[in-house]
Amino acid sequence: MFLSIFGENLVTMRYFFLFLLTLLMFSSCTETNKREVETSSEANQQTVILFENPTEENSQLPRLFSNGTDLYFSWVTRKDSMDVLQYSVRTQEEWTLATEISRGNDWFTNWADFPAIAAKDGNILANILQKSADGTYTYDIKLNVFNSEENTWKHNFILHDDGTQSEHGFVSILPTDEDEFFVTWLDGRDTAGKEHGGGQMTLRGAFVDFQGNISGDTQLDNRICDCCQTSAAWTPNGPIVAYRNRSEDEIRDISVIRALDGTWQPPITVGNDNWKIAGCPVNGPSIDAFQNTVAIAWFTAAQEEGDVMVAFSKDAGASFTQSYRIDSGNATGRVDIVMLTDKEAAVIWMQPKGDEEVIYIMKINDHGYTGVPVIVSKTSPERASGFPQLERVGDTLYLAWTILGADKKPSIETAQIEISLL
Repeated sequence: MFLSIFGENLVTMRYFFLFLLTLLMFSSCTETNKREVETSSEANQQTVILFENPTEENSQLPRLFSNGTDLYFSWVTRKDSMDVLQYSVRTQEEWTLATEISRGNDWFTNWADFPAIAAKDGNILANILQKSADGTYTYDIKLNVFNSEENTWKHNFILHDDGTQSEHGFVSILPTDEDEFFVTWLDGRDTAGKEHGGGQMTLRGAFVDFQGNISGDTQLDNRICDCCQTSAAWTPNGPIVAYRNRSEDEIRDISVIRALDGTWQPPITVGNDNWKIAGCPVNGPSIDAFQNTVAIAWFTAAQEEGDVMVAFSKDAGASFTQSYRIDSGNATGRVDIVMLTDKEAAVIWMQPKGDEEVIYIMKINDHGYTGVPVIVSKTSPERASGFPQLERVGDTLYLAWTILGADKKPSIETAQIEISLL
């Protein structure tokens, strides 16, 4: 009997110790996982490395462009009553000396509508916005092209030939497969002389060669949102443009229009948010391409709070997957997207975090996967903080954004992030 009782107790004790050991292991794993999450979170914050840039005090409106090996960086500096557009190139972690492209005291200098820059084989195309009349939004797009073979600039020639005193802006520039650049912009020629909104903002595109010759000026859409940024990418079929459209019922969702064998196809709506809004939100989309894969990010408030949405295309923009949301709540938007592979992209956007406004970056993929969002920097929700920029060179992502000092004077910060750490 003793042995029987002892045996039963032994079995009971064995199960007890197994339970205790399991409990301790579970507790240990839980603590380990917690520490790993905390360490991972801390490590994420350390992935963002700030570095100096060649800008001066009172600089703003950064724009980045990558040719795959070099990073082109343009910005505007206010000197007394003069605006100065400059650029620099970062090669092997060193900046070239800042080079002035143009200057003027009659520019339209705006937080949301700002100069673009692109380069190919040492040739550079950039733009400024110059007032054409006394109206608030009467300004022209002036181009500046650098020809590397001739080592000369052609300065401040007009992009459009309509001759109207109306709004022309929100420029996107990208190099093509030929010796030229593709340029797309918002064009207000149909609004000139019209009262009570009788005319509509249009979307146009054209090509500019390295000598500054303009060809193929074409209207791409005859009714679009008045002041949201354009974005363009290059696919094996040609250019694809993303923009905020505008229906007769004031639905202002994101559309794309693409060229196929040199012919522009009808625009298609991406996401179908059905956002009805009486005025322009001044918050345009961003698009990028990796061969036939296209990724697009945009802001919408169709659900009565700010959402950052993304979608992918596997057929060079002919169709898009179902969109999905990546922010964590009431985003401010101001997005930028860069392709990493034919399945992955990185996105930046602005969003409140408690009482602060921050810039986030996140890796996403075409199956709806999202990585851990990383805080790039604190910023300001004010318009003067502008639109943060993102570009890729090799295995590194580069960012630029405007910060406002205590005296409200702007300055530009730059940072880099290794893609493997996202």
